[in-house]
Amino acid sequence: MKGLILCAGKGTRLQPFSNIKPKGLLPVANKPLIFYGIEKLVELGIYEIGIVIRRNHYDMFMEEVGLGERWQVRITYIFQKDPLGISDAVKYSEPFIAGESFVLMLGDNLITQKLDGLCHAITEEGHDAAILLREVANPKDFGIAEVDGDTIIALVEKPTVPKSNLAVLGAYAFKPSIFKAIHAISPSARGEYEITDAIQWLIHHQYSVAYQITDKNFSDVGTMDGWLGANKWMLDQMEEEGTLDYSVSDTHIRTVIIHPSCIDPSAELIDCVIGPYVTIGPNVKLESCTLENSILLEYAILNPNHYPMTNSIISPQSVFIQSNGGSGK
Repeated sequence: MKGLILCAGKGTRLQPFSNIKPKGLLPVANKPLIFYGIEKLVELGIYEIGIVIRRNHYDMFMEEVGLGERWQVRITYIFQKDPLGISDAVKYSEPFIAGESFVLMLGDNLITQKLDGLCHAITEEGHDAAILLREVANPKDFGIAEVDGDTIIALVEKPTVPKSNLAVLGAYAFKPSIFKAIHAISPSARGEYEITDAIQWLIHHQYSVAYQITDKNFSDVGTMDGWLGANKWMLDQMEEEGTLDYSVSDTHIRTVIIHPSCIDPSAELIDCVIGPYVTIGPNVKLESCTLENSILLEYAILNPNHYPMTNSIISPQSVFIQSNGGSGK
């Protein structure tokens, strides 16, 4: 099997941050989001991975992801001309997939569930597609699956009257028959080629679509709240796994760190109270800061005179200094 990760979306709900970097390169717990997706594919023994991006983002992906050397995989970059939906992005990958089965992941989704069940449904059970599902409290906000036994019998994108609470999470496995469906569908009412429509085409034409249900953490890192939420539960998970670095750097002066928090070794902290749930990126400089549940990207400079900051995302090269007489940026 091959792997495919989609990272060509505009990221409008994450602006201005997505104007600086594409969503897939924004960090969760100081690691680019796409790294988690690549690691999921490597867990499955997949070593040929296509990443669908916008052409003008190629240099940034090459700088941070490269051609896959750090994971001992081979990465191929695929350019989507316009972001016209998931099915449109997958269509551009058809030459790369070259008639093989593949696992598809959305580059702005963070998923902890292992995906071997999806692969097994394709390679061992003979299904044509398999989808990761999870029960959600707000099914009107998701693509929703209606199931019968071990197969999906209908998919509806953001239904007005949901027939289940099983949401499509953004991880799939397909046989190459999905391309027949993608070429057959028309744009939706919002002008996009929906992956739910392509899967529904498979169902209508008697192809078998299986599913795997998870109860593990997931986040759509497509909004500020989703990004902060993903950062929070990932820090909890890293603390449980014992992978957080608790060492005290000599650049942390008169500073209290409340864990779980993740701080790049190059960050300079003076007279601060940091945490819990704070991620601080490279070359950040903080003085007199009180921070909780926040993400600070590289090169941010803050001196707010202990004005408490929470639920905040601070962009690269931001400067915030507050004195007794006022504040400025």
